[in-house]
Amino acid sequence: MEIIWLGHCCFRLRAKEATVVTDPCDKSTGYTIARPTADLVTVSVDDRAHHYVEGVAGSPRVIDGPGEFEIAGTSVVGIPTPRDKEHKGGNIAYVIELEDLRIAHLGGIGAVPTSDQVEEMGAVDILLVPVGGGDSLDAPPAAETIALIEPRLVIPMHYKTDAERGPLDPVDRFLKEMGAKNPETHAKIAVTRSSLPEEMQIIVLDYKR
Repeated sequence: MEIIWLGHCCFRLRAKEATVVTDPCDKSTGYTIARPTADLVTVSVDDRAHHYVEGVAGSPRVIDGPGEFEIAGTSVVGIPTPRDKEHKGGNIAYVIELEDLRIAHLGGIGAVPTSDQVEEMGAVDILLVPVGGGDSLDAPPAAETIALIEPRLVIPMHYKTDAERGPLDPVDRFLKEMGAKNPETHAKIAVTRSSLPEEMQIIVLDYKR
């Protein structure tokens, strides 16, 4: 499976079964996602920074709520999670199964998930987690969330870059919180079940204009 970060909370997950785009964002975020083609789109929050579905090419099926779904040979579970520190609703985290890998995309989650929410996610191989603050997790609760979910691979999102227009923290604050020195940085990565690290690893994906 190939993973590319398109900016903000938007990724393209390309696998044998299907291509999935998560949280497509419009230009108000500072990013241009360049109309990726997808079979399936997941939407965590109902705003343009996460719900720019018309920016995705093809005729994708859109999942924008909780529940269990089987679309284009892909299993997706949507889990209601807090959008703010008061643990109010409004965000959907998704667990997506592709090529025998379980990817959790936490969307715009704003507080550490509860034990019930973590249990509903189940075993997670790859975690896509916001780390830059604003209306989502910043470094300390992101680190706490990672400790609860225990993924094998962590890819941060929703942090300050040269393109990002929001008042977010840079990824360095998260890396310092995690004690991660010289993490691997890639434009994109290919992951298989056999290539997963034995111990939790952080990989930073570049955004290229």
